[in-house]
Amino acid sequence: MDFFRRISIYATLLFAALLSSCSSDQPARPNVVVFLVDDLGYMDIRANNPESFYETPHIDGLAKSGMLFTDGYAANPVCSPTRYALMTGKHPTRVDATNFFSGKRSGRFDPAPLVDNMPLEEVTVAEVLKEAGYRTFFAGKWHLGESEKYYPQNRGFDINIGGHSRGGPYTGNKYFSPFENPQMEVDSPEGDHLPDRLARDTAKFIDENKDEPFLAYLSFYSVHTPLMGRPDLVAKYEKRAKEIEGAEFATEEQIYGDKPRQVRVLQKHPVYAAMVEAMDEAIGKVLQQLEDSGVADNTIVVFTSDNGGLSTSEGLPTSNLPLRGGKGWVYEGGIREPWIVRYPGVTKPGSVSGEPINSIDLLPTLAAAVGAKVTHEVDGVDLKPVLEGGSLEQRSLYWHYPHYSNQGGIPSGAIREGDFKLIERYEDGRVHLYDLKKDIGEQNDIAHKYPEKVSQLRAQLHAWYEEVDAKFLQQKEDGPEPWRP
Repeated sequence: MDFFRRISIYATLLFAALLSSCSSDQPARPNVVVFLVDDLGYMDIRANNPESFYETPHIDGLAKSGMLFTDGYAANPVCSPTRYALMTGKHPTRVDATNFFSGKRSGRFDPAPLVDNMPLEEVTVAEVLKEAGYRTFFAGKWHLGESEKYYPQNRGFDINIGGHSRGGPYTGNKYFSPFENPQMEVDSPEGDHLPDRLARDTAKFIDENKDEPFLAYLSFYSVHTPLMGRPDLVAKYEKRAKEIEGAEFATEEQIYGDKPRQVRVLQKHPVYAAMVEAMDEAIGKVLQQLEDSGVADNTIVVFTSDNGGLSTSEGLPTSNLPLRGGKGWVYEGGIREPWIVRYPGVTKPGSVSGEPINSIDLLPTLAAAVGAKVTHEVDGVDLKPVLEGGSLEQRSLYWHYPHYSNQGGIPSGAIREGDFKLIERYEDGRVHLYDLKKDIGEQNDIAHKYPEKVSQLRAQLHAWYEEVDAKFLQQKEDGPEPWRP
């Protein structure tokens, strides 16, 4: 081998070594794990409510290792619209996905038109990350379309376990196997518990894909009805409940001077408590797998819920107090959610933020974190400035729910700007104004004290209605005409 050829070979090897060294110095793109819990209320985790009846040690530990948001919101007071927002980064009102699929109930008026499939042209967070080279996994509740073409495996997820059209675990033995879920190729041994099954599948995916970037989206069916708990946990909380004294229920008339609807004022439901703790255990299993697979220090973890706690119907399982209302209401109890984000190297362990955030912020935040391109318009924003300990430019948050909730909630909209929140009733156009800093329970309507603020916020809300092409209540045959903004 002549001298110049040897020099050429040595130079090539040296250059390759240098490239390898440089690439190894580059931080790997972060993995992503999203936990979405169904119907979990803001006051249902001890990180938000130290006096909670329910034990949530793994969720609380996640909060201590990341950032807890005190003012995190769902995009809508019921499930499907919020799930749409989390998937797309957009307000569900833009496509008339304004109620759970397919919830069409009438009251004094007919509800607004409802689109009950997430349109196929929408770009999902899974599609964004998959385009960036991520392996994508979904497990649990989907509820974003009636046929298989709308299911997770056709919306950017490489793997789908359990996600289909139904809003709850209504097949087979429900929360216990046999599940008979049409999107579970292999059923579980008899008696297996659904949240644990979904956690095991998620953990398996994480371990099998630990050497490449991944998105694991665990969307619990828990703690949605039907209320069914593991017998050992139910017995535990039945014993504890006997030790708690005090009235479990009151009426909204007693609390707020409103309609005499019964609400739970004391968390004491043993079966619901068992469901919360089992969900927390499942989260602990997935978090432990991140550690065991050696990827915890390079994985963004997000924890949230799709709407407020179920407190005003279906057995009144939980209490959201001091928050007013619950699932199906645009009061804080229906839209303020548990929100936790752990972003290694970005979030400070044990940090707390009062920045108002919303479901629409998930996609742009994750896309920016992994360096993925978002080439279409979204409504949410990248939360990294907040996650680093800063703040966002002031913005208003909006809600639009032109339906009669099966939980008793009324058709209404809302806007939050700073500490002020205005609620507009769609049956008659009445408005209410609250100062959330002083009155988180929305008991003191101050609209009469601040008419200029009411006018300003109402004008902003109506301008937003136009921007997103919001639809409203419809006139019944031979009925009165509904109010229009």
